Order: sequence, then structure tokens, then C-alpha cells
Amino acid sequence: MKISVIVCAAGKGERAGFGKNKLLAPLYGAPALYYTLCAFDCLNATYTEGNLQKIAVCAPDDEQTKGLCLSLGWQTVIGGRTRTESVYNALACATGELVIIHDGARPFVTQKIITQCIDCATKYGSAICALPSVDTVAVAENGYIASIPDRNGVYSIQTPQVFLTSEIKAAYDCAIKSGEAFTDDSSVYSRFVKPAKLCPCGSVKNKKLTFKEDFSDGLCPIYINFNGGDKRIGFGVDVHAFGKEQDFITLCGIKIPCDCGLVAHSDGDVAVHAIMDALLSAAGCRDIGFCFPDSDDAFKNADSTLLLKKVVAIIAKQGFKPLALSVAVQAEKPRLAKYIDQMRKRLADLLAIDEKNVAISAGSCEGLGFVGQKKGVCVYCTAMTEDI
Repeated sequence: MKISVIVCAAGKGERAGFGKNKLLAPLYGAPALYYTLCAFDCLNATYTEGNLQKIAVCAPDDEQTKGLCLSLGWQTVIGGRTRTESVYNALACATGELVIIHDGARPFVTQKIITQCIDCATKYGSAICALPSVDTVAVAENGYIASIPDRNGVYSIQTPQVFLTSEIKAAYDCAIKSGEAFTDDSSVYSRFVKPAKLCPCGSVKNKKLTFKEDFSDGLCPIYINFNGGDKRIGFGVDVHAFGKEQDFITLCGIKIPCDCGLVAHSDGDVAVHAIMDALLSAAGCRDIGFCFPDSDDAFKNADSTLLLKKVVAIIAKQGFKPLALSVAVQAEKPRLAKYIDQMRKRLADLLAIDEKNVAISAGSCEGLGFVGQKKGVCVYCTAMTEDI
């Protein structure tokens, strides 16, 4: 059986108050969405590459989220104005007999929940991850209790939700035509096909990240199934100020015209420096300040791409090699859009990894802070390594 997975990651997350897609906010040192996407790696051992399709829905202008998804091997689809439109767009690309639909804001989903929902949908045609209510619940009208249903028949609806693809596609066709608002997929299915089957495998740990405090209060441990082998994530960040008298800066080994250069002991390739720190972090090694101290003249004006190769050798001694990168460049100048493809190819060549595993986004700071004031460049990098 071929199965499609859709992860909804196109929301703004305004209630979280981060000023950006909440799924990019850090959770255990990596973007929250990273863990949601990796949760479905548990399917890799059961379904061959041709029988497993992974689709992430992203907002049209959210290059960071798109880059993260692509770096982890997910196909991306542009979302719509509502969740209903976003899922509809993704379903148009779904080719599996079954489709799993999951909220990107639920990174704590487990392999057990996913497999139980698949088994339920295989048997009944649908499966809605649900948690039996332990609280008394009330139906309200104008701020007063109108009725209190028997809590034995009340469930909290979660995701994943799994359906026969043909049926949920038909349901969403009707939903779009109706113009009605729906908060989840079970509502659409139950409205236009038939009552969806509850799968009481939900968990209080499978909570949805909605508010800022959800990213720090009472967090559950996360287990990532990497389908064999030891894969690790590292995070790196570096900053360099403008001020060097030259007419270019170097990013990812590519010289880019600029009215001045970046001040540094080496060549000032701030992107490569962030990447090196991320790789060293993933392998549990000391940072580049320790490995290549600026007090050592041997590294004065050094080519950072050569230092990157040294980092690859360092992590190789720990049993790791680079697998994927997600690089975010914050710069008010120079404009980088036309150089991104060159930068991706250069990094892929340097690290001997597939170019599709290198994601680079570039943005400004809207005039805010030292980057916004054109005083420097800041680069963030999340890197994944795998065992050799």
C-alpha cells in the first residue's frame, strides 16, 4: 500500500506571539517543526521510498519553513488562506491510497499513535486520533451552561487523522464548494462522507503548541526514530561586522559584490563559520573558537572552506559525516537572491552531500538591530549528521 503524509505548517501562529511562524521557534535546540517532520521517519522502515510520500504545506512567503522541509526530504505545497484551503491544495498532490493529515504544531506524536491510526484507517476507512475526556465538559450559550453531555461519550480530537485518499479528497471538494469553515479534517469527512471513526489512541503528551508558554512549560520528551544509524542535529550561529576595505563579502565560499567586506581573523565567511559550529555541535565537539582560535596566526586570512574540510575530518574521527543543512542568512546588504543556487551547490560539493539536502534562506531585519542598520551579517545553521 502507498501512503501519503501531509503536515500542515502554513499557519502564522499569531497566538504564540513570536512574530513569525511559531513552528520555527526553538524546541530542544531545533525548530519545533523539525521534530514533527522527523516523527514520521518511523514509516521509512515499513514503506519503501516509492510507497511513502511526504508533503508539507508552507505559506507562500515562508522560505525558512520551506527550506527546513526540503532539507529533510519533504515535498512542499503552497498553503491557502485557511487550513481548509491548505489541506485541499496538499490533497491535490497526494497519490497514496491512504493519507495521514497532521498538524505541524504537534511534535510529540509517537510511532505508536501513528501506526495505530494507520491500522484503524485500514480497517474502517478513517481514523481520528482522539483522547477520551477525563473532565466534565459543558456546552455554553451566552456565557451560561446550556447542557452537560455525558463525558463518557466526549473526546478531545487530535491529529494524526487518516483517511482513504479518494474519500477525503471528495469531502474537501465539497467543503471548498460550500464555503463553510472547518477546524479539522474529521469535521470535513463527517460532514460530506460519513461519520469518521474515532481511534482512542490520543495522549495528553500529544499536545498542540499554541501559546508561547507551550514551548517551555511542562514539555514532554521527544523520541526521533531515524530508521537505523545514529543521526544528530547541531545548531550554529555566527556574526561578523562590516568594515573591511574590500569590494566583496564571502558567503558559503562564493564571493559576492558589496561596498565593503566583513571584519574577521579569517576570510570572514560568516555562513561557513555558522555551518562549522553546527556540524561540530552535532558531533559533540568543541566550537570553531576552540578548534581555530583567532590568536593563532596560522588562521589569519584563512580560506574558511578549507577550515570546513578540517571540520569534516574532525567529526569523522567521532564517527559522523554531514547529511543535511538548513542555513538562514540575515543581511540588509548585499542582496543575495541571485547567489543562493551557487551557494547551495558550493556547500554540497564541499561536504559531498546531495544539493537537495542544502537549504539556504536569506532575509533582512526590516531595519531593526545591527543587521537592520547595515552594520553586519548574522547567519544561523541547523545541521544534521549521520554515522559513517
